[in-house]
Amino acid sequence: MSADAQTAAARRAAITAQIQAETGIDEVMIERLVRGFYARVRDDATLGPIFAARIDDWEPHLQKMFAFWSSVALMSGRYHGQPMAKHLPLPIDARHFDRWLALFAETARDVCPPAAAERFILLSQRVGESLELGIANANGVLLNKGQRYFKDGGRSTLGYARESIDGN
Repeated sequence: MSADAQTAAARRAAITAQIQAETGIDEVMIERLVRGFYARVRDDATLGPIFAARIDDWEPHLQKMFAFWSSVALMSGRYHGQPMAKHLPLPIDARHFDRWLALFAETARDVCPPAAAERFILLSQRVGESLELGIANANGVLLNKGQRYFKDGGRSTLGYARESIDGN
């Protein structure tokens, strides 16, 4: 390994250690959160059918999601996929992202200590917003701040409503 790569690896390890110290997040917690969240997704009337149509064997998907959330929450660099490309063909819009965020927040609060839950929730909101913006853009819709992307009857529309992540 080159000196630059060693330096980068050391910096990444230091960042990960600092996040772990501040939040208590570790790989075990990430796995518990991801497994709990996707159990809820599979049972959900809105999201369950979308996933059921695409995932036959859940374990490989869960392994990817462990790596994704490790990279997002701990800056571990474990994930090497393209989440936008995976989400672009899905039949999803703002309603699906709102439900995804609500389930994620519920699960985080149920399985994580408060500091970790709040970090996961904040990060999930950023991920959801990024994916929604990308999907809208791919469908020819440029969202302004606060606008939402809805697919109504096959056509794209804009809106401003966002449910609270608590469902209120």
